[in-house]
Amino acid sequence: MAARSIPAGRAWNTWDPVYPAELVHHGSGTHVALAAYSDATGTFTRFPPGHRHGVTLGPRTIDAGSISLDLEHAGTKLAVTFGREDDDVLKIRWRTRTFGEWGLRFWLLVCLWRDESAHGDRTWSYDPDTTEMSVWTGDGDVVVRGPRFPLMATFHDSLAHLKQEYEEKGYFYLASRGISGPIGVLRYNLEEMAEFEVALTWAPTHKEASAKVAHVLGEPSKAAIETLHRGQFAGALDAVRDCVAWNTVWDRHNERPYTSLSRNWVAQKFGGWGVWLNDVVYHGLMGGLFDADLGHENQNAVFDGVTEAGNLPCLLTGNDAWVDRSQPPVVGFTTWCHYLRTGDRRFLEDALPVLKSNHDWWWRMRDGNRNGLLEFGTSPVGTGLYRGTKLAAKDESMMDNSPIHDEARLMEDAHTLDCEDVGLNSFVALDGEILAHVARALGHLDEADKIDRQTNDLKARIRDQLWDEARGVFANRLWSGKFTDSIAPTSFFPLVCGAATAEQADAMVKNWLMNPDAFYGEHMLPAVTRNDPAFHDNVYWRGRIWPPLNFLTYYGLRRYGLDDAARLVAEASYRVFMANWQRARICGENFNGTTGQADDQPDTDLFYTWGALMAYVAAAELSDVNPWQGWTVTRREGETFRLGPCLTPAGRATIEATGDHLSVEAENGLTLKTNVTGRLTHLHLSAERCAVVMPPGPAGTWFEVVWRGGAQPANAMLDDTPLAYDAATGRATLPASDAPRRLDITFDQA
Repeated sequence: MAARSIPAGRAWNTWDPVYPAELVHHGSGTHVALAAYSDATGTFTRFPPGHRHGVTLGPRTIDAGSISLDLEHAGTKLAVTFGREDDDVLKIRWRTRTFGEWGLRFWLLVCLWRDESAHGDRTWSYDPDTTEMSVWTGDGDVVVRGPRFPLMATFHDSLAHLKQEYEEKGYFYLASRGISGPIGVLRYNLEEMAEFEVALTWAPTHKEASAKVAHVLGEPSKAAIETLHRGQFAGALDAVRDCVAWNTVWDRHNERPYTSLSRNWVAQKFGGWGVWLNDVVYHGLMGGLFDADLGHENQNAVFDGVTEAGNLPCLLTGNDAWVDRSQPPVVGFTTWCHYLRTGDRRFLEDALPVLKSNHDWWWRMRDGNRNGLLEFGTSPVGTGLYRGTKLAAKDESMMDNSPIHDEARLMEDAHTLDCEDVGLNSFVALDGEILAHVARALGHLDEADKIDRQTNDLKARIRDQLWDEARGVFANRLWSGKFTDSIAPTSFFPLVCGAATAEQADAMVKNWLMNPDAFYGEHMLPAVTRNDPAFHDNVYWRGRIWPPLNFLTYYGLRRYGLDDAARLVAEASYRVFMANWQRARICGENFNGTTGQADDQPDTDLFYTWGALMAYVAAAELSDVNPWQGWTVTRREGETFRLGPCLTPAGRATIEATGDHLSVEAENGLTLKTNVTGRLTHLHLSAERCAVVMPPGPAGTWFEVVWRGGAQPANAMLDDTPLAYDAATGRATLPASDAPRRLDITFDQA
């Protein structure tokens, strides 16, 4: 394992891609996992993921400093926590919630082993006098024990042998007891240890490790899970954190961390790991709210897969590589958001060559009839499953079985569908716009101008050729000239790339978003209009609600200043997501378009990372970064909330709205307060200056900035006019205005 790639604060984590009740320590290669045996059913479990296996993933931190989950086996229910007392000390606690049988016959097992590639010893030793299990790592000792002796300490060649022993010989079998072996198991039953704890630590010497363990046993845990989001849209940010954190795992095949699609099936189905292009892109964006490194790790997991042809492949796994197809290019958008949030140029420097090659690939390979509009397809390269079929081309769209593809045909000579896709062309236009931003930021001005010209031409073609005047909607268009009958939320995507006219955008909202026969309803947005026959199929992209569609529609509406419509999408997304999350901690891959339920049919994964995009857009209503408005914070009249701490362009910050004002408290020492209602945009907070674009407002609006560094406001400008301020409090009072205005305050560093 590449311990150098994982900071010490993240070394202990749920890195195993399958088992969530297992922690791995990078550096020492130590594994500690919970397992259980029920005598009533004669069954052993390692608690594989998923509700059907009795695992409910609870709140946790990104760095695994504090983790909670509920485990159930054969009717016995346990509340379990993992807490890191410092970088090297881990405490595991359990409490029995429900007994499914006599506790004497239900055994909870703490299983310990080390990776084959780990330095030092792989043989664990048990000392009956101290009741400690330990192993030498080459540069120190790992020591494990509880406040009381285990009822048994046993040793095994593999966990499979442990399982076989229990299921064949039961809990009375004693022959595996011993003092050393490759896998050590501390065994406890719930008659004696219905509530218990075990501590594990590493230290340079056994004596030091033993003392560390003794110090924390019996003491209250220092580990805690902070609530990140209260009030309006309560719990949205917490849900994003939990979903991303639980699915962030170690890809041992490529020696890297990344955020997986789902523990429920990815590793098992895909040969240990799987990077589905746009999924991991979205995971990085969400992870970047909490840890810039996590955002960068996911970005690199995507960029590492770029092919010789120049495209980012649709799917790379331990078993297969879909290099003949890609997925709609949203990675430029998320890359720019990472940069806006962090100011870290490595996001741009790593991205530019890959973004450019991928962007050029779309133009080179996906304009099948050479008319300047693009289609999905499948190229004659690689050996990926479905290559050369219409299904492969639909896979490239991300919307595999969507009815918007029903009328299209695969044109074998062109290797594309005969259908110009409004979503794809909008994605490529957005990608070009962002690529030009990246190139310009890195000093490639001529290249940026060239990309801009190409992108603006594409936007004009979307606006003129993919607008169905008869229905007043953007739609896919067959090469025959016919617009496809089915309409999906991708018809809103010309807004996110800025291709629509204001009139077209208004028509999309009035006639489609707000139309109950189209997309409007308590549960939104279905992946096809409600009056489409395919809506009632309720299978995958035929009628169900998909988080990426809500996410991109939301940002399109935001871009056009259609804030009430965007708010409607955010509220609907939050409502659908939280109904499932609060009921059963379900983060749905997709949701029923009529009931909002995720677990109503078998084709939906129930802890799928991008499901948290539904919560992400709710949090974005309060604080966000995007390419058009920069950093935004919003307070609506009568709403209260507390959001954070989370990463912002001012570093880690907490945003709070009370009954009479909005505040932003940043860890860089700045606190901003204002009684403005509405959305503040292009917010900048640093030790040198505070700048913001204020919404229109009445006289008496005030704005206050305080810096703990000791500097006082030296100058305040409202647009181009000096503004009076109170030097003692840092408060400036604004005149009435019916238009946005820019406030710029600089600080005296003397």
